[in-house]
Amino acid sequence: MTTITTGSYGHALEVRQFNMLGLTALMKELQTQGGDPNVLLAGTGLPCSKINDPDTRISHQQKVQIFRNMHQSMREPDSGLRAGQRQRISDFGIYGYAVLSSSTFGDAIDFGIRHVRLLGPVFEKSFHIEGDEGVFTGQPLMALGDLLPLASEFWLSSIQALAYFILEYQLPANSLRLPYPAPDYWRRYEEMFHCPVTFGCDTMEWRFDAEILDVPCPNANPITAAVTADLCRQLLANLPEESELIEQIRLACLNQRGKFPSAEAFAEQAGISTRTLHRQLASDHKTYQGVLDEIRCTLAKQFLDQPDLPVETVAAQVGFSEASNFRKAFRRWTGLTPSKYRNTVAQQQESQ
Repeated sequence: MTTITTGSYGHALEVRQFNMLGLTALMKELQTQGGDPNVLLAGTGLPCSKINDPDTRISHQQKVQIFRNMHQSMREPDSGLRAGQRQRISDFGIYGYAVLSSSTFGDAIDFGIRHVRLLGPVFEKSFHIEGDEGVFTGQPLMALGDLLPLASEFWLSSIQALAYFILEYQLPANSLRLPYPAPDYWRRYEEMFHCPVTFGCDTMEWRFDAEILDVPCPNANPITAAVTADLCRQLLANLPEESELIEQIRLACLNQRGKFPSAEAFAEQAGISTRTLHRQLASDHKTYQGVLDEIRCTLAKQFLDQPDLPVETVAAQVGFSEASNFRKAFRRWTGLTPSKYRNTVAQQQESQ
C-alpha cells in the first residue's frame, strides 16, 4: 500500500503564514446569498481592505474564525458545498497551475498532497492506494466542533472542483465516509459527489478507482509544471517548520478530546521509548508538558470564542476536571482570565 501524507505541517497555529487563496469562494457564496462578505473577517484582526491583498497572511486560527463567521452568517445550510463549487483554478494560485500541468492525475495528486501546506489546510490530508482504490483521508488539525461539517464540505467540494479542472470531467467516486451525523440536506452530498455517502464514521475517506491515476492530464505541460513546481518549493521553504513528532502529539490530543495522553501513553502509541520521546522533543527545545500546554491553550481559545459555551465545559474539553484549575492555567498561559479573554474578543469583534 502506497501512502502520501502531508508530512510535518509544523504550524504554529497562531502564526500568520498563509495567504487567502481559496477563501474568496466563501465570500462569493455569502454575497450571492445577500450577505456582506466583509463579515467573514470579523474577529480576525484583519481590515476589510485586506480581503484581496496578495500580501495578506492569515493563521490557522484566523481561518477557523472565518469558517465560524461563515457558519453564523450563511443562509443556506449547504453553503460549504456551494462555495467549494465556486472555486476557479486561479483561486488556488501557483499551486493550482502546478497540479493542472502535471503529466498524469496520479502525479497531480502526489504533488498536491506534498505541497498542500501552501493552502493553509485545517485538515491533515493524506492519500494512499488500497487494493484497486485510491483513498483520500482527512483529519482535523484542530478542534472544529460544530464547524466540522462546513469545513469538510468546503474542502471536499473544493477538491472536487480542482479535480475537474485537472481532468476536465468529474472525478468518478466510489464512496464517501464522513465523521459527523447526516445533516437534513444529506441528499445534496450524493447529488454532488455521485456516490454513496455514509455519515457518523470514525474517519473521513473519499474513495475512487485507482486506475484513474494513470490517466494523462489534458493540460499537461512539462515546462509549466517545472516552473510552477519550483515556485511552490520556494514558497514552501518559507513556511515555518515544526517536527513531525510534535504534529503527531497534536493529532493524538485532538483524537482524545479531554483525555490527553501521558508521555508514556503517547510514546507507546508512537512506537518509541519514553526516553526517546523526551530526547527528540529536547532537540526541538520542547518538553512534552510544554507541547500539551500549547495545544490546550489553542483549544481553549477556540472554545472560549463560542460565547454560549460554559467555562466548565471548556475546562473539561481541554482536560481539566475542575474549572478553577483551568482558570489558573489559562491565566498562566495567556495573562488573562477566561472571562477577560472573552471580553477582549467581543470588543475586537465590535470594533470591526
